[in-house]
Amino acid sequence: MKTSIAQIGAALRSNSIPEKAVFFPKFFKTGKGQYGEGDKFLGVTVPAQRIIAKQYIGLPLAEIEELLFSQWHEERLTALLIMVETLHKNKPNLELKKQYYEFYLEHAKNVNNWDLVDASCRDIVGEYLLTQPEAARQVLVKLANSTDLWERRIAMISTWAFIRAKESTWTYKIADILIVDKHDLIQKAVGWMLREAGKKVSMPELKAYLQKNHNQLGRTTLRYALERFPEKDRKRYLSGDYS
Repeated sequence: MKTSIAQIGAALRSNSIPEKAVFFPKFFKTGKGQYGEGDKFLGVTVPAQRIIAKQYIGLPLAEIEELLFSQWHEERLTALLIMVETLHKNKPNLELKKQYYEFYLEHAKNVNNWDLVDASCRDIVGEYLLTQPEAARQVLVKLANSTDLWERRIAMISTWAFIRAKESTWTYKIADILIVDKHDLIQKAVGWMLREAGKKVSMPELKAYLQKNHNQLGRTTLRYALERFPEKDRKRYLSGDYS
């Protein structure tokens, strides 16, 4: 067990870029009182981490768990990327999807920055729930109502899997819960998924949703949701004109 973890740690450190190690703590808001408070960075880019992750497909969950408890951001992200890459290699394996899904939710507190969430929850949470009945998908409602910022973001971004399958119902359900959330990272997530729902599923459906809920939409959510709109329509909506 320790051998693989040591090898992954060594591979990450060999790809460390000093300038990135200085930049990332500022970019991911690690200062006192900020959302990533106290997180530590080696300075490894995501493409480099993906290359490393592909070398450890099938790593046992006990070792992934140890990496997820690391103080180093890149070790946690690499652990998640290993899970994603393993799922990509074993797409028909529903038992593996379930195992990873349950493990992920048990360790959601360790998925504790927006990039960790965005790189993993669609493929681990969303793709599993796509195979499940509506009752099982209610976990997204529970996550969306969580006091934990990252669990709320997991709820929203996980619906990306549904969007890719041309389903938008759950995106709008979770957006209904989070539309009044004041945190910038949630507003961005909601706007992003609304934009994708419009692009991949139905633009008329998105327009109807924005018109219905324009009094509740935060400015950041609206900006993100409108990114695929023609310039004149985007300006009109941003000015408050939904006629």
